Amino acid sequence: MDKEQFAAEIRAGIPDVLPEPMPYDTEINHAPKRKDILTPAEKKLALRNALRYFPKKFHAVLAPEFADELETYGRIYMYRFRPKYEMYARPIDEYPHRSLQAAAIMLMIQNNLNPAVAQHPHELIVYGGNGAIFQNWAQYRLTMKYLSEMTDEQTLVMYSGHPLGLFPSHRNAPRVVVTNGMVIPNYSKPDDWERFNALGVSQYGQMTAGSYMYIGPQGIVHGTTITVLNAARMQMTKEPGRSDIRGMLFVSSGLGGMSGAQPKAGNIAGVVSVVAEINPLAARKRYDQGWVDELHDNLDELMPAIRKAVGERKAVSMAYVGNVVDLWERLADEGIKVDLGSDQTSLHNPWAGGYYPVGMTLEESKEMMAANPAAFRERVQASLRRQVAAINRLAERGMYFFDYGNAFLLQSQRAGADIMGADGRFRYPSYVQDIMGPMFFDYGFGPFRWVCTSGDPKDLEATDRIATAVLEGIRKTAPEEIKHQLDDNIHWIKEAGPNHLVVGSQARILYADAEGRTKIALAFNEAIRRGEISRPVVLGRDHHDVSGTDSPFRETSNIYDGSQFCADMAVQNVIGDSFRGATWVSLHNGGGVGWGEVINGGFGMVIDGGDDSDRHIREMLFWDVNNGIARRSWARNEGSMHSIVREMERTPGLKVTMPNIVDDSVVDSVFGS
Repeated sequence: MDKEQFAAEIRAGIPDVLPEPMPYDTEINHAPKRKDILTPAEKKLALRNALRYFPKKFHAVLAPEFADELETYGRIYMYRFRPKYEMYARPIDEYPHRSLQAAAIMLMIQNNLNPAVAQHPHELIVYGGNGAIFQNWAQYRLTMKYLSEMTDEQTLVMYSGHPLGLFPSHRNAPRVVVTNGMVIPNYSKPDDWERFNALGVSQYGQMTAGSYMYIGPQGIVHGTTITVLNAARMQMTKEPGRSDIRGMLFVSSGLGGMSGAQPKAGNIAGVVSVVAEINPLAARKRYDQGWVDELHDNLDELMPAIRKAVGERKAVSMAYVGNVVDLWERLADEGIKVDLGSDQTSLHNPWAGGYYPVGMTLEESKEMMAANPAAFRERVQASLRRQVAAINRLAERGMYFFDYGNAFLLQSQRAGADIMGADGRFRYPSYVQDIMGPMFFDYGFGPFRWVCTSGDPKDLEATDRIATAVLEGIRKTAPEEIKHQLDDNIHWIKEAGPNHLVVGSQARILYADAEGRTKIALAFNEAIRRGEISRPVVLGRDHHDVSGTDSPFRETSNIYDGSQFCADMAVQNVIGDSFRGATWVSLHNGGGVGWGEVINGGFGMVIDGGDDSDRHIREMLFWDVNNGIARRSWARNEGSMHSIVREMERTPGLKVTMPNIVDDSVVDSVFGS
């Protein structure tokens, strides 16, 4: 398909002539069948909801077809309307557009759905087992049509994948406003998501899937690297005389979406990593992309390979293609020393493909989860109990285990596993509590991202050079509290290119604070202005950040004043970004730890070398970070109190309410110690 045909397809939206049915491709990963949760009356409603996207002349043909999809897959995906053109992020000028910002958003949407990037691309699932960008292909087609028509004085409103329409606005308004899963709180249980999603009225947007900011496994690899690196450093202090972390063994699970970053992060950190993955297609995909070094499907062969790599103190990553419980139990039985352990199965989605129980094949699990959900739930919980028991045995021998924000601790507790300590708290910390929170989030460091819309690797190389120079300049006058973080981040960005992290678009991730993000973005904008970078750059971040997310079992798990269950920060973050220059903003229920367990907000910003971009960078990136630092400071987090005082000293007009610290003796004198 040439550029003109592609442009015509985009502009057409819902085609006027019914396309031929698309074959079901067995060579790619597909979402598991969702459970049969709708009543007969609700199934009729789901069908009416789907057919309203199409003219009446199509209804007689589509009605039985969509009903069959609902029966077969538990959802109406409208497979017939999947585009025939190849799905990937094209250079920005290949998109038909009246607004360059809208063209950048089309690029980001197609990147999310690139089969090399997306987990279940034909079901529009980007990552996490249920993190969707749209509910069906009609929504995709309409959205791309609207974006091709949009001017810089219109805003597209998105309701959980549904394009509500284009509305008049103004040049400084967001081009797109996105919400996902924003249901009434009393209707935010997992089965509520299943029902609303089957009806076609709501979706789980994860964090960066439904907000068009997913960049494949690279999106989390920097955060995973510094987590593994600092966890290993903590372990090293427990071994007197040890001078480096080479030869340490890190064990985890998951090679799907975000979890696929783990083996690459282990290599960059310098440890031996073993990651279990039940899905052979997912494991092979990461191997083919160079994100894992070795594939093993036999534990008898894997155990000697682990011993050899540890003995040689070699940085190597291995995938075990099998069930993680079998791996944990074998490691415990053989007495292999595991230094670091975690889990990245999608336990926010345990009953619908996020976790597969031990003792069952992948296909047996998929069949049971749809046909007998109650029995499947029992098998999952029994498997979690066994997994925790094996982890506990290794932890007693010195392993440092941490929850990686996937609801592992929470679901293990609900399964009745031996996961609680004598004090009534979890045996193991969240990685945010021990590492990311106090070392990074509290000081404003988080996962800053950018995408070069030209698609040219030379532009990405230029951004790497610019970002390195900016951070090295900041490092010269930085306070001692953040020099360690800056050193790790400078090392990271220098190594990013040689480690071949790009999957899909020419994108990069780099942990940075407000000063770093602002100065890097301004330098990018200047480079675009003078032609050193050839086309606009999209700025963004993971919602997994200092300000973007309220999540008591992950991002805000190191906030201890009781407000970790409040979602004011994420909502205020999106509101503030929307009038300070974001090109698009998004607010989601769910993401990472589960529907009903988190509210998160995100943004995207297109910079084009203009003066408006300079202004938006200064105004929006400042708020996007310091909103969270101010909240964390009020929670009495020491690093955040230091950071916000420093920011007030250098920023006119900033005045933040600071906490007064109460002596424990005063409180104890009233209530007792």
